[in-house]
Amino acid sequence: MVRTALSGTRIRTLRTARRIGQADLARMVGVSPSYLNLIEHNRRRAGPRLLEAIAEALQIPPEALDERAGDAQIEALRAAAARVAPDALAGPPPETDRAEEFLGRFPGWAGLLSHLHDRAEQQGRIIERLSDRMAHDPNLSAALHEIVSAVTSVQSTAAILAESEDLDAEWRARFHRNVHADSVRLANAAEALVAYLDTLGDETGPAAPQEELETWLERRGYHIAATEAPEPADWQALTEGEAELASAPARALAVAWLTRAQADAQALPLARLQPALVAMFAEGGRFAPDLLAQQFGADLGQLFRRLACLPPVQGVPRFGLAICDGSGTLTFRRPIEGFTPPRFGGACPLWPLYRALLQPDRPVQALIEFPGGGGARFVAHAVAGQRGPLRFDAPQVWEASMLITPASAVRAPGLTEAPALPVGSSCRICPRGECDARREPSIVAA
Repeated sequence: MVRTALSGTRIRTLRTARRIGQADLARMVGVSPSYLNLIEHNRRRAGPRLLEAIAEALQIPPEALDERAGDAQIEALRAAAARVAPDALAGPPPETDRAEEFLGRFPGWAGLLSHLHDRAEQQGRIIERLSDRMAHDPNLSAALHEIVSAVTSVQSTAAILAESEDLDAEWRARFHRNVHADSVRLANAAEALVAYLDTLGDETGPAAPQEELETWLERRGYHIAATEAPEPADWQALTEGEAELASAPARALAVAWLTRAQADAQALPLARLQPALVAMFAEGGRFAPDLLAQQFGADLGQLFRRLACLPPVQGVPRFGLAICDGSGTLTFRRPIEGFTPPRFGGACPLWPLYRALLQPDRPVQALIEFPGGGGARFVAHAVAGQRGPLRFDAPQVWEASMLITPASAVRAPGLTEAPALPVGSSCRICPRGECDARREPSIVAA
C-alpha cells in the first residue's frame, strides 16, 4: 500500500502530541512559522540540519523524522486491522487512514500492536505446520500405532494372568515372558516417539525423505552452486554425510534433484537469465514467463524450477514453487513469505496448479489471495505436461508446476487490478468458511 503521509505530517503529529505551538517550535529551530507550516503540510522539504534541529526540539531521534521511518509499523497496523473481520468488532472498524497519526501520538501502543500482530502471524504459521504434521505425518502415525499395539497386547496378556487362577506353571511363565517383551516394546516405542517429538522444531530429526531433501535445500537457499557447472559433479559424494539427508532414500532424491537442476541451469544459463530478469522487473517492465521461456527455448516447467532455485538477484523477487504429480500429491515445494504449502496433507484444490493439471500443455495464470494478515497476494503461473520421453507402450506420467510471484512485484495490467481468487493452504487450517471446495471443517475457522 502506498503511503501519502510524509515527514511533515509526522512533525505536525509529534508537535501537537507534545503540546508545542507551531510558532514556538519555529522559534526553537530558527525558522519562520510560515515556513514551518509549509513543511508540516508537505509543501516544502526540510534539509538534514533542520530535521536534526526539529528532532532535538521534539526530543526524539533524528531518524524518526525520515520519510521512511515507521513504514513497517504502519503497514503492520494496517495488516492487523485487515486481519479482523468487521463483523467481529463490537464497535466501529479501525481508522486505517489515521495510522500515521496514531504512530506519531502513541508510539508505544503502536509498537505493542505491531508486536502482537507479528506474534499472531508467527503463531498462525506454527499452528499451520503442527496441524499439518499431526494430521498427516506418517512417522507419528506409525509411532502411535506401535504404542497402541503394545499397550493392547500387554492388557490382553495381563487380563489372562489376572483372571485365570488354574494356569499351569509353563503357560504362566510364557505369559510373563510375553508381558515382559511387550513392555520392552512399549518402552522403546514411547522413547522413539518422545525423541521424534523433540526433533520436530529442529527439522533435522526423523522425517520423510522428501522432507529431508527440502530441509537440506532450505538450509542452502535452494541454490547449489555446483549445478551451474557444465560438467556433472559427483552428486553421491556431495550428498554423503549431509546432516539433513539422514536416510538413503533422501540422498537418492537429492541426487535426482541435483541432476535435474543442472539440466535446468544449462538450458537457462545464469549469465543470460539474470540480466533478462532484471530488465523484466525494472521500472515499467512486465514479468512474462512465457516470453522468457521462448527466449531461451525452454519449457515453462523448466523455467519455473530454475526461477525458484536462483541465488538472490538485486531487483528480482524471490519465487515460490509447488510441483505435483498426476495424483495431485505435492512432490516439491519452495515456500516464500506468505506462501507455505502443506508438507503432508492435500493442498487447496482451488490452486491454479490443479487447474493446469486438468488441461495439460495449456498455461494458466491467476491473481490469488491467501487469508489472514491483510491477505497476501501472489500472481500464480501454472502449467502441466508429460514427464519423461514420449512412448507408445508406457503409461503417461503427468507433472504440474506452479510459480508464485509476489503481486507487489508484478506489473500486469488487467490481472493485478482484477479481483483476486481467494485460496488457502489446506482445508484444515483455512479460515474461509464459505468455500465450495472445502474437504473438511477448519480448526481455525471463526
